[in-house]
Amino acid sequence: MRLPEPRGPLGESLVHDLVTRAALSAGTLDHADRVSGVAACALTDEDLQLSLAVCYELHYRGFDDVPDRWEWDPELLRLRGALERRHLTALRHLVAPPAVTGEPIDRQLTAVIAADDGPSLSSYMAKTGTLEQWREYLTLRSVYHLKEGDPHTFAIPRLSGRAKAAMVEIQADEYGGGALERMHSELFAGLMRDLGLDSTYGALWDEAPAAAFASVNTMSLFGLHRRWRGAALGHLAAVEMTSSEPSRRYSAGLRRLGFDERTTVFYDEHVEADAVHEQIASVDMCGSLVAEEPGLAPDVLFGAACSLALDGVAARHLLGAWEAGRSALRASSELAA
Repeated sequence: MRLPEPRGPLGESLVHDLVTRAALSAGTLDHADRVSGVAACALTDEDLQLSLAVCYELHYRGFDDVPDRWEWDPELLRLRGALERRHLTALRHLVAPPAVTGEPIDRQLTAVIAADDGPSLSSYMAKTGTLEQWREYLTLRSVYHLKEGDPHTFAIPRLSGRAKAAMVEIQADEYGGGALERMHSELFAGLMRDLGLDSTYGALWDEAPAAAFASVNTMSLFGLHRRWRGAALGHLAAVEMTSSEPSRRYSAGLRRLGFDERTTVFYDEHVEADAVHEQIASVDMCGSLVAEEPGLAPDVLFGAACSLALDGVAARHLLGAWEAGRSALRASSELAA
């Protein structure tokens, strides 16, 4: 994967260091200290979110021109930590801490989901979305779906007992039960190709807006930190508990445009799989974790709330742009800047 084009002074300095230097420059660390001081803006700050995504990507597949040794470079981890603190502050600004009750955690998760009032992007895409809007939506979602499963999977070694077994059961389906052609990331790549998009991993990062990276960065943060293992499971549970019906609508939207089951298989798979995963995620995975570690209940609910809220951020970005009659992707002038 090639390095993406920087989107500000932090990204420019970071990319330059990764390719040309043996250590981070003082200037890069200074930029990290200054970027997005306003909490409410951090999740839509192009420079911060892409730079954080670059730091995290070193734990995934890396970049063509960046030596693998950078993955655990102490100064790079210090920079990543500074960006994570701003990201977390923004999440706490966006999401009010859910109140923990005495009910089983699966019921509390259901209540958090029921209280979500974000816009329904799937309803729009089912009834109204044009082919070009579908391409823009898939471009944004490709930042996550081409690595689907991986951010949450980081949490597995941080678990034990039934919670771990339940998470492995869910993730095994994400990876196609061992069959390459059934991996959800492969099914999504096929969907992209059918709609005329480049399905190469990371190929569309330059076009994707900050909202795409904010969502995946949240998953990476939760998955890579043991302290946030409860949030990682809550986030995954919210994904599994809320994707079946939207996937049905997304599939219907593609069929409305003339595509058949060869294209809609990605969403059709989620209609079936996530209906089963809902109980495994909420009862077996999160229920077992909270039964073993009751103090993690607030983190589980926080992770779920973050998942829903960031879906709302992305939906409002897309729908707001389309309502204004413009593209939701980064403009060509921004890419050339």
